[in-house]
Amino acid sequence: MSTAEAARRDWEARIYQASGAVAPVTEVVLPAPAGLRARPGAGHVTLTWEPVPGAIGYLVHRDGVSVKQRDVDVPAVPGCRYVDTGQGECAYQVAAIAAMDVVGPFSDPVTAGPAETGREVAVSVDARAVTGTLHRPWTTMIGSEHLSYLLCREESGGRPIGEELTAALRTMREEFGVETVRAHAILCDDLEVYREVDGKAVHDFSKVFEVYDTIMAFGLRPVVELGYMPRDLATDPSKTVFGYQAIISPPKDYDAWGELVRDLTQALADRYGLEELVERWAFEVWNEANLAVFWSGTPEEYFRLYDVSAAAVKSVHPGLRVGGPSSAANGWVEELLSHVGKSGAALDFVSTHTYGNAPLDWRPALARHGREDTPIWWTEWGPTPTHFHGIGDGPFGATFLLHGMKSAAGRLDALSHWVASDHFEELGRPPRLFHGGFGLLTVGNLRKPRFHALTLAHRLGPEELAASVEGDQAGVEVWAARHPDGRVGVLVWNGTLNQAQADGAPELSRTVRLAVTGLKGTHTLTHHRIDETHSNIRAIWQRMSGADWPEGEEWERLAEANTLDELTPAAEVEGDVRLEFDLPMPGVSFVELTPA
Repeated sequence: MSTAEAARRDWEARIYQASGAVAPVTEVVLPAPAGLRARPGAGHVTLTWEPVPGAIGYLVHRDGVSVKQRDVDVPAVPGCRYVDTGQGECAYQVAAIAAMDVVGPFSDPVTAGPAETGREVAVSVDARAVTGTLHRPWTTMIGSEHLSYLLCREESGGRPIGEELTAALRTMREEFGVETVRAHAILCDDLEVYREVDGKAVHDFSKVFEVYDTIMAFGLRPVVELGYMPRDLATDPSKTVFGYQAIISPPKDYDAWGELVRDLTQALADRYGLEELVERWAFEVWNEANLAVFWSGTPEEYFRLYDVSAAAVKSVHPGLRVGGPSSAANGWVEELLSHVGKSGAALDFVSTHTYGNAPLDWRPALARHGREDTPIWWTEWGPTPTHFHGIGDGPFGATFLLHGMKSAAGRLDALSHWVASDHFEELGRPPRLFHGGFGLLTVGNLRKPRFHALTLAHRLGPEELAASVEGDQAGVEVWAARHPDGRVGVLVWNGTLNQAQADGAPELSRTVRLAVTGLKGTHTLTHHRIDETHSNIRAIWQRMSGADWPEGEEWERLAEANTLDELTPAAEVEGDVRLEFDLPMPGVSFVELTPA
């Protein structure tokens, strides 16, 4: 059995196992949500309800069972609206949650099923009505697998790994304005940061510098994820994760761990400047310690690791930022807040992860702990937590990304897509071009529909505009903004969270009647589209060959075809705009109006 195969079997056996039980710490009593309503439409039922003060999210039950899917780690939704697709008549109930293990009572049930309608929606945008600044939660951070991979001189699919990963991260910086990259394993033995000689610790950060110099050369800064454990410092070096066997053990000596973290922080300050670190860097303690696959210790040992790490970072300068728990599926957030309230350890940001859903709203929990101003960073987020799944390679991933980013805008400080590139080797390197990789970019740096969706979101101007959707809305959403030069962008998408419908559902397609008012003079109208036949490089490869990997000139042909496609040719329009078009599910349209 290969190392990758062994790592994958180990992962599948342990991924859902908790690293230990933590006693609930929240004593919040939540009422059942009031006003649950079910509105039938073509192929769906839309549920809405009244908000519950103190709730971070809501659980939806269908016929007494959670709507959770197998590749969604947190089924709760952050807002008071849920669109259920692909079902018949069902009885629905909703409950509010204050933490992951604090669930209020369920509402009285309402029964509804899909109903045939006209499948039409009216999207209205007022180009004069600025509602505020457009928030861009993608610009703070992007994910990448272990950054030592930047130094790799080997190939995947005949493509150079380190060179293409570097280019992918540079693209995130240059095209989306991303400020930081968060990645695993900066303390692993491949970077030789720690060894013991005659019983004494020896620290060497020269290879860490080589990694960080690479990303800083094009303007990115790291979020320094403090992990995993160097072999000579581990209590049990046999406890590992991933094909590259990152050690997940607690330290055998917490003082030695603290000295390592302090010396690393000081070395970074010496090399890059203390002011630079204070203003632009951050330190995150470990990765997903609430899962046994990532932490072989107990919860108490993690909280001790957190305290020691935070103190070590702050000993270099009190202005340096440190946070956590960097947990899977929203775990241990409430517990860490309670812990640092007792231990006095610094907590400059709260970080957690979720997949397959929009991120929850942790602001009420922070307020309960008197930390209203603490930033909330989702340091991992994406369509699925499952390697080689495939759900994100097509247009479904594009609508999912836009749904999550718009939901997060204005209520959290970072939503970090996991990851930038399919050059990734946690459970083995990519076996084929389209293998269900987490990346926005493939091996070969081809742009997936998710990448194009982020491109369109980033093209929106800084002034958000009033926009609404009426009619049989289902999964249709709109985001509109304008630029200071008068350009107006309208982003409309049609999606679902139901992964069983990722390849499309005709009953969820809609006819969109778009009205943009408040325009004066002549504008050039362009209309870009992402769907199965537009801006979808996976479909192009399937038509070309669909083999595991392109060969020779096929790479060049794919690169030439890897475009953000227009649905219709550009046209000149005068005054207000009214436009009608069909929008499949999944599908994205971007209408841009540029003053002539």
